[in-house]
Amino acid sequence: MNGLGDWIRYNANWAGNRQALALDDQSYTYAQMDDAVTRRCHLLVEQFGVKAGDHVAVLGFNSCELILLLFACARVNCSLMPLNNRLALGEHRWILDHAGASHLFYEQEFADTARQLAEDLAGLQAIDLEGEYLDTLAQVDAQPFADRGGLDDEVLLIYTSGTTGNPKGVVHRQRALFYNALNAIHAQEMRALDHVLGVLPLFHSGGLNIQTTPAFYVGARVTLLRKFDPGVTLQAIQTLRPTMFLAVPAVIQALVEHPLWNNTDISCLRMVGTGSSTVPDVLLNAWHDRGVPATQIYGMTESAPTAICLPIADTQTKLGAAGKSAMHCEARIIKNDGSVAAPGEVGEIQLRGPNLLSEYFAEPELTAASFDGEWFLTGDLGHTDAEGFYYVDDRKKDVIISGGENIYPAELENVLADMPELAEYAVVGRPDPRWGESPVACVVFKEGMAIPETALLERFEERLARYKHPRQVRIYDVLPRNAMGKVKKFELRERLAAT
Repeated sequence: MNGLGDWIRYNANWAGNRQALALDDQSYTYAQMDDAVTRRCHLLVEQFGVKAGDHVAVLGFNSCELILLLFACARVNCSLMPLNNRLALGEHRWILDHAGASHLFYEQEFADTARQLAEDLAGLQAIDLEGEYLDTLAQVDAQPFADRGGLDDEVLLIYTSGTTGNPKGVVHRQRALFYNALNAIHAQEMRALDHVLGVLPLFHSGGLNIQTTPAFYVGARVTLLRKFDPGVTLQAIQTLRPTMFLAVPAVIQALVEHPLWNNTDISCLRMVGTGSSTVPDVLLNAWHDRGVPATQIYGMTESAPTAICLPIADTQTKLGAAGKSAMHCEARIIKNDGSVAAPGEVGEIQLRGPNLLSEYFAEPELTAASFDGEWFLTGDLGHTDAEGFYYVDDRKKDVIISGGENIYPAELENVLADMPELAEYAVVGRPDPRWGESPVACVVFKEGMAIPETALLERFEERLARYKHPRQVRIYDVLPRNAMGKVKKFELRERLAAT
């Protein structure tokens, strides 16, 4: 195999009339998908001047276009950058500038943002996916395209929030996506007859790579929903009869609370995958009680993300377990003293395998600090049981996971740092019955100074995406600190959880 481009080409030759990809009124067989990818290769290179090594960004909702561009980028030997459509203008500007992105393809809903970014960033070419792009695509001759990219070439650059306040660009080579596909296919027992219903955003590694891209390797069918809506999703399960579905806890919660839940026939589903944060037993059992096994997939953007998975056969007997190492990803638990933990002992989860990132873009020191030799340091704490099943106990880092989205306190604390009224501040996660966690700003005012809660929260507007904003402000006389002067965030979390 030369690269990801071969996945579509092979399946087009093997079973070209098999349904491959659909969203609303768009539909592609594998033969049509191969043709569409080939046309986009010519379009990128000959019409828009994309070169090997370029970073090509896409800003929009879920679309067939994003998938087609991913495989086109693989053949052209450039990297796709799926942008989080929920970010603020300033966050997009920082990411595109840091990556040195050459092109930004955007949907009409984001036209104003894209045009402003093109004005702000020299060398960035903004292209309307529904205007110039479609007009030019219709004129492209679908001659065979000689692939320029292979398994050793970079293909995906996803920015994830950083603990220092700035996002970090996770670089994946085609080889990582290939081994991730093998991991996901094996763990989820995926086959060509499967039909994946995708509702999670494709700008996240999970939405893109846990079920969606692996399906194209095995020759299965993928139907996308543009955005998640619980009623629309339940109707899609009822009418389209998918066999596989992926959902974060907040999505499951929204589904089971919807009036259609009990009346929707979900018997078509042979499994549901979930993860991204600790999944409450009640949400797992919501599927089990309906006869559908819900399996957990542990990983992160850096692991592409399939790393530890719960076998479908063990979903009820090992309720709450993350699972066992994926076929092409080793895991281990390392204690603070550097020794390997015995079953039951808590330590840091570390990963090793060809599915891991090649680097953090333009961050050599961060890349080096994230590895112990070949082992990637996840920052998550966990343990194994006597049978080798892994459990995630806590996050060593302070990341808040709200509705499946990672929120790093440092980003919010950077905003609080600009408020002259504050003497101390910290952001921690508080348990939230709907979103899993929600961020809370814990602040101490300077003597004689104060801000109404609403006014303080308004200062996050235009600075950060709305989903990152604190849901609440808690005022203290002093924040708890250790001997080194660091805020004891675990103590703040305990206080919040008790109220």
